[in-house]
Amino acid sequence: MNPLNFPTLVGVLTFLLLWFAAWAGGKVSQRRHGLSEEMRPDFGVILAASLTLLGLIIGFSFSMATARYDMRKTYEEAEANAIGAEYVRADLLGPTEASQVKRLLRQYTELRIQAYSIHAYNAHYGDDLTRNNQQTAQIQNQLWVAASQPAMAQPTPVRALAVAGMNDVLNSQGYTQAAWWNRIPVGAWCLMFGIAVFCNVLLGYGAHEVRVGLFMVLPLVVAISFFLIADIDSPRGGVIRVRPQNLQSLQAGFGGQ
Repeated sequence: MNPLNFPTLVGVLTFLLLWFAAWAGGKVSQRRHGLSEEMRPDFGVILAASLTLLGLIIGFSFSMATARYDMRKTYEEAEANAIGAEYVRADLLGPTEASQVKRLLRQYTELRIQAYSIHAYNAHYGDDLTRNNQQTAQIQNQLWVAASQPAMAQPTPVRALAVAGMNDVLNSQGYTQAAWWNRIPVGAWCLMFGIAVFCNVLLGYGAHEVRVGLFMVLPLVVAISFFLIADIDSPRGGVIRVRPQNLQSLQAGFGGQ
């Protein structure tokens, strides 16, 4: 189980880790009798530069997370458009084939909507996801057979258009899945955590005395930032998730046909 799928856990652990780092830095400073007044200007430059770098890394990671979130929304819309277009093009295959394709497309749309509702906090998350993936693959195979066989039996430009539309339907699901897998690299998370820990150690080391309440401020701010980034970047574990609004609207349209 990927811990980054649980943004609340990321935020809490980040706060505790960074608060401990600041406290440890303060304790080390006390044992070494702190910084001399001559060293404090140079130390302030180092601390300011480190905090600036941390802010830039957090901002860059937040930009990456929002870009991926927007990409997931775009592909959800594209997938709904592809299914809707193929639902209309199915009539080009003939009455019997069209009826079969439309029935499969309705089932396929329902599976795609269910895929968006599978949450990492669910106790049966792994089983539900595996079952949905298997059913989706089965329906995709049936859709391709239902569209391609009539076209191969009587190849015409009109039927080729329906087959091309089915190809778009299958490809759109692959693009959506790739967008859900495309997340902030673990290396970027490790870099953020490393710099954040280093900054809090410096903060504690440069303090005149160990103040537990004051040492909570920076860890809390950074933890909230990490929580927000993890929440947006987690397709199945966050509060901010892509809702299948276009697919649901398409499904509602099927009810009148």
